[in-house]
Amino acid sequence: MNPAPPNPTVNAPASGAAASPTPAASGSAAGSPTFSPLYQQIKALITQSLQSGEWKPGELIPSEVELAGRFKVSQGTVRKAIDELAADNLVMRRQGKGTFVATHHEARAHFRFLRLVPDEGVPHYPESKFIDVRRVRAPADVARLLDLKSGDAVIFIKRVQSFDAVPTIVEELWLPGLIFKGLTAERLVEYKGPMYGLFETEFGTRMIRASEQIRAVCADAGAAELLHIASGTPLLCSERVSFTYGDKPVELRRGWYLTTRHHYQNELN
Repeated sequence: MNPAPPNPTVNAPASGAAASPTPAASGSAAGSPTFSPLYQQIKALITQSLQSGEWKPGELIPSEVELAGRFKVSQGTVRKAIDELAADNLVMRRQGKGTFVATHHEARAHFRFLRLVPDEGVPHYPESKFIDVRRVRAPADVARLLDLKSGDAVIFIKRVQSFDAVPTIVEELWLPGLIFKGLTAERLVEYKGPMYGLFETEFGTRMIRASEQIRAVCADAGAAELLHIASGTPLLCSERVSFTYGDKPVELRRGWYLTTRHHYQNELN
């Protein structure tokens, strides 16, 4: 069935809407119009409300009926928009309770960006030991990946993560200094939840998606010392850029994984 034609009232949402929706049609490079289905426009409006903080992480959002009234569209159109938002991990449906803004404090969210799981036993979160936390100027490659200018301030973090007291991951992180101003080693050490939960709660930055490259490498002397292994031991190396709303890069993370007892697991949909 073809999607319903765009409702002109969507371009003038009811009072309290976060912003105007994505236009239903826009000129392409070739001059021909491209059309956005109505549910995609509603998805964009709800995303704008999430981005603006109208509904905070963990909060209940209005019901489908309320949103349909707000945007002057059918409940089915709203449902399809929310289905996509749930698939994107921006909201979570809870049977009998409603739809909530997704949060990194949810137990299941802890493993969304941590893909290293044990060969045997139940996946669990590692313990972290911070080696270095300081404010530095962004090297050219880091600035490029974070959409910054070379030399802009960034927060550099280096840590070792251990599973059952066995050092398994060495990570280096770079975060935009302007967004994460005030992030210190002391705050990282005293915070007991997931790091992304800290970013969400105290710095208003929620990681929405990530782009990752993975390759096999040999441990150099530095990684070997931190992981208590011989130089040259095979490791899995990942470079990941994480994005928040609006596809804005807000974290560069490079990790070296020891896979003696663990493996990298990914679900392909």
